[in-house]
Amino acid sequence: MDSLREPMETGTVTISRAARQMEFPAQFQLIAALNPSPTGCHNDKRATPDQVMRYLSRVSGPFIDRIDLQIELPRLSSNQLQSTEPEESSAQVRARVEVAYDIQLNRQGKVNARLNNKEMSKFCELAPAELQFLAKASEKLSLSPRSYHRVIKVARTISDLKGNKNIGLAELKEALNYRAFERLISHLTQY
Repeated sequence: MDSLREPMETGTVTISRAARQMEFPAQFQLIAALNPSPTGCHNDKRATPDQVMRYLSRVSGPFIDRIDLQIELPRLSSNQLQSTEPEESSAQVRARVEVAYDIQLNRQGKVNARLNNKEMSKFCELAPAELQFLAKASEKLSLSPRSYHRVIKVARTISDLKGNKNIGLAELKEALNYRAFERLISHLTQY
């Protein structure tokens, strides 16, 4: 898994054989799943925090840093599983994503995930209150600099999906909620 770190970051793969080296484009979307504990649920009290931490340590921090959206899926109730209420259709979601994609291309010529630090300072500017909030959250969750920047990019994308010109506190909070791994580690290390 750790060999995916560089392609995830740069969007390229370098192959070295004998005296030759070739670089290939490798932009991809990684979708992965991980149980939050060896028992399947980190708060079922069947594993100690140390056992859970040992289990989670099999995935390196630098690898996790490169995953923009980390979502903890809660256990669904029987009512939720049996619900027949219509959800938002794929076509509706696609339309919203296409609008956000067009906003990003028109504003900066590329998607938010591909912004470098200089471009981020131009297109992802945060107001003082949002900067202060993010600094506190970053300290509390022990975010790496890479995770910190990814939170801002995700917040920018959420703002684009909502049609907002600026990144607000609500978008930052939502983006931080998508860092489930860091939240879990922070929770487990409190014991």
